[in-house]
Amino acid sequence: MNTALFSSAMIFNFLIPIFLLLVILVFYFYYSLKKREKETTKEREESTRRLYELTILKELGERVGYSLNVEEILQIITGSLKQFIDYTAVGYIVINPEKIKINTHIEKSVSRSFLSEMKDRMIASLSALTDKSFDSSAIDEVVSGAIVVDEIKQNIGSLFNIPLVIGGAVAGVLTVAHIDVGLYKEEDMTILYKITGRASEAVSRLEEVVEMEKGKLNAMVLSMEDGVLMVDTEYRVVVANPAIKKIIKFNLLADGKDVNFFDFVNALGGKFDIHGKLEEVIKKKNPYYSERINIDDSFFEIGVCSVSHSMLKGGDQILGAVVVFHDITKDIELERVREEFTSMIVHELRSPLDGIKKIIELMISGSILANSDKFKEYLNMAHQSSASMLELINDILDFSKLQAGKFEVNKEKVDIKEIVENKISFYKISADAKNLSLQSFFSNNSPQFSEFDPQAVKQILNNFISNAIKFTSRGGSVLLSVFTYKPGEPLPTDLARDKFIVFPETADIKINVPALCVAVSDTGIGISKTNLENLFHTYKQVRLNSSDDQNKGTGLGLVIAKGIVEAHGGKIGVVSKEGIGSSFFFTIPL
Repeated sequence: MNTALFSSAMIFNFLIPIFLLLVILVFYFYYSLKKREKETTKEREESTRRLYELTILKELGERVGYSLNVEEILQIITGSLKQFIDYTAVGYIVINPEKIKINTHIEKSVSRSFLSEMKDRMIASLSALTDKSFDSSAIDEVVSGAIVVDEIKQNIGSLFNIPLVIGGAVAGVLTVAHIDVGLYKEEDMTILYKITGRASEAVSRLEEVVEMEKGKLNAMVLSMEDGVLMVDTEYRVVVANPAIKKIIKFNLLADGKDVNFFDFVNALGGKFDIHGKLEEVIKKKNPYYSERINIDDSFFEIGVCSVSHSMLKGGDQILGAVVVFHDITKDIELERVREEFTSMIVHELRSPLDGIKKIIELMISGSILANSDKFKEYLNMAHQSSASMLELINDILDFSKLQAGKFEVNKEKVDIKEIVENKISFYKISADAKNLSLQSFFSNNSPQFSEFDPQAVKQILNNFISNAIKFTSRGGSVLLSVFTYKPGEPLPTDLARDKFIVFPETADIKINVPALCVAVSDTGIGISKTNLENLFHTYKQVRLNSSDDQNKGTGLGLVIAKGIVEAHGGKIGVVSKEGIGSSFFFTIPL
């Protein structure tokens, strides 16, 4: 018996530790499973949050990439929020230019007091973040979702706000609310902070790019010579560059305010129905282009076009319209000058042709005997008229080549002294006929040989000398001076300038390399400052006095001379004093 009891006690003593070990193992595995279950649940929740984060960030990335609309971004976030977090109501408040906007979506029916408290807390949050107070009357509120039931007495139990910051400034606030107390965890708020932060960064970067491009566009519009006006669909002025303000004579400093649409209506009056044309273009979307319109002393062609934005869902949204005032005053003036020039050319050709025709008719009629003095005189007149026409035609051909960029110079090593002396001999008879002194002077530093096109330089000298003789009174003087110009050094001291008050100085000779300089100076009637501006310009001939009909011409000579000199890489110029004299000069690089 004792042995049996002893054996039972031994077995019992042996089993107790095993049992205890089993119990411990069971509890260990139980708690391990519970712990793993919690970890799995946490991992699942984290995975869900991560999946939501990736999904919403992908959608934001695709849509924020082309949108600067803060409200659209908040709509994307709130629209997908239900799959991640439980809420009774979700909403956002954004700052618009004219008023703030509140958009609230109710998931489960709530009372009006719930909505009112949520609205107040959203405004309070935005006020605290922006350090501004907002007038409740300037709020545009939209509520969607479940119905409002005033009998429900539940208040807000849990709520948190997340700001949306664009470019360092608060643009809006996202708000999530629930009737239960203590519902939202730090992880929930963290992921929403991360999402709104990522959206803020994307929009801020996009705004920087847009502002940069907008700055470039504004600079371009401001610098445009054409007047540019852009209005929205309510005819509010969006863009009005300085050129268009000048057209309507709007003085910003005097008025102390910016331009508005009525300024254009009042300024244009009956000259152009700007309101009617804008209304027509915005409604029908068809562009309008006006004929020539006279506004004060200027002429304009006016174009009006609608401005639209392509919507993602298809179709276009009309944003407003743009009006461009293109100034064609200079074109009209150039057209008039060309007509006058053409008329002048026809006259210059018609007169000698008419003379030649009459001379030939006299010769054919037999009224003038062959080999008689009268016959030779008429023959000489016909020769001079034909030579005059040929010279004019050559000028026109040279001018056409210069305009087409096809004028060529054939440079040779030439003795400038020989060419000048040849021209002096040629014009000696004309100078003697007016009792003019026509001389040449060569400085000690003038080169013996230079490289230039001799025929082209002769053409320049013909123009300079003939003009000097033409506009110098009887008993005056004309001098051809040749010297080497060296930048930074004074002009040669041996130049014969005692009789010529008007002569180019170093500041007048605008070339920065050593050059051959030829000047034709006279003691003629001179040229006024106003007329000096028209020299060397196409289609313009200076009229020096009212009785200058005998000195009429095409005005092409100086234009061609300028083209020849520039083709050589040189500069052409003139100094003149009215009533005292002029000095035309040109340089050719050595």
